[in-house]
Amino acid sequence: MKKYISLIPFGVLIALIATCVSAFGTDALDGATQVSLLIASAVCALVGYLMWHVRWEALEREMTNKIASCMPSIIILLLIGAIGGTWMVSGIVPTMIYYGVQVLRPEWFLVSSSLFCALVSVMVGSSWTTVATIGVALMGIGRAHGFDDGWVAGSIITGAYFGDKLSPLSDTTVLASSVSGTPLFTHIRYMMKTTIPTFCISLVIFAVAGLLMEVSGSSEVGFLRQLDGTFMISPWLLLVPVLTGVMIARRWPAMVVLFLASMMAAIVAVIWQPELIRQIAGGSWYEGIMRVVYGSTQIETGVDTLDKLVQTSGMAGMMPTIWLIICAQIFGGVVTATGVLRDVMEILLRLVRGTTSLIASTVLTGIFCNIAMADQFLSIILTSSMFKDVYHERGFESRLLSRTCEDGATVTSVLVPWNTCGLVQSTVLGVATVAYLPYCFFNLLSPITSVVVAATGRIPRAKTE
Repeated sequence: MKKYISLIPFGVLIALIATCVSAFGTDALDGATQVSLLIASAVCALVGYLMWHVRWEALEREMTNKIASCMPSIIILLLIGAIGGTWMVSGIVPTMIYYGVQVLRPEWFLVSSSLFCALVSVMVGSSWTTVATIGVALMGIGRAHGFDDGWVAGSIITGAYFGDKLSPLSDTTVLASSVSGTPLFTHIRYMMKTTIPTFCISLVIFAVAGLLMEVSGSSEVGFLRQLDGTFMISPWLLLVPVLTGVMIARRWPAMVVLFLASMMAAIVAVIWQPELIRQIAGGSWYEGIMRVVYGSTQIETGVDTLDKLVQTSGMAGMMPTIWLIICAQIFGGVVTATGVLRDVMEILLRLVRGTTSLIASTVLTGIFCNIAMADQFLSIILTSSMFKDVYHERGFESRLLSRTCEDGATVTSVLVPWNTCGLVQSTVLGVATVAYLPYCFFNLLSPITSVVVAATGRIPRAKTE
């Protein structure tokens, strides 16, 4: 009976978040979800006190420890916000888009759009930003060619989420590595074993489909002229992402790489885009570049797509995610201190027999959390928290857990109509979730690939002293 009482806090959380998503839609992450986590934490604390006499000091200590463990993640998120602003306003991302869009051809449009979105997503570290900017433009191109909306949206989302998973700038990638205790670049390198094969299969499907479909129209993109008129476009700007890639390849610490990448882009912005910097601050280049780093910026171009493209949020834009992480860690600390998490894990682990079933259970838990809690951040945090001790006890390296969490939780969030990811992408692209779901091959195949690779490949064991 005790174990089933432990389900009450999770039931309360699921009900609250479902209500929040219904009431607030895509704005649920602006505060309502965080409040729901705090309420569920209070319910769990009350259950722990009434049923098992758990002292407040124990709860407070565990909450503090959980929040402290995520401080590196929070710092990295702030640096990601800085990069988001500097790389955009400096012209680095616009240069990539300018040259990339010109290579798209009708017969190769689907596969090209996936590759292009993957490249942009890796650079900016956000599937949402990629879809909301270049994804919108690609939807227009696809419709002009006569492609079905579902196919176009599926190719865009496939590329955006592939890039999001492998980008060191991605908040979900940073979160998954942080909560599992895995170094960021170790996590990224290990994900390649499941992510790259799955993406290649998806590209083959899009390539064949593109060649077989009858399409018409022109691949000319209307906003290229305005893009060139707004920014100083130059291939020299690509030196910054190249140098960033070199630092990543040399395995420099993530914080160092992100800080230097943002500083290089800030310098480039002052040199290559002086008019934009002065426009942002009203004349002062110093004030302008500081605003680009820490705050929101919007440059009016006269074209809606470009207005969305150049809009950035800086470090301040990371605050809702940081707020969510802190509240989620409070919930995680309370369910850990009260023993609720342990009891729920015992219920779930009754289904686990071997390594393959452990991986499958982790993947299914991530998918279930996306459906029940309607948010990929919560899915990653809770899935990792629930299985972290089990993986450790069975001698598996933390990178196996972090990869499996991403394969199950990160990529499937966009396939759930009431999940925040599904809501955002369907709204931005103007395509219903159920319409693009069958064509998001990367997102659909990733959980399967994770289980197959675990069942047939070599599983990394933690080194023993």
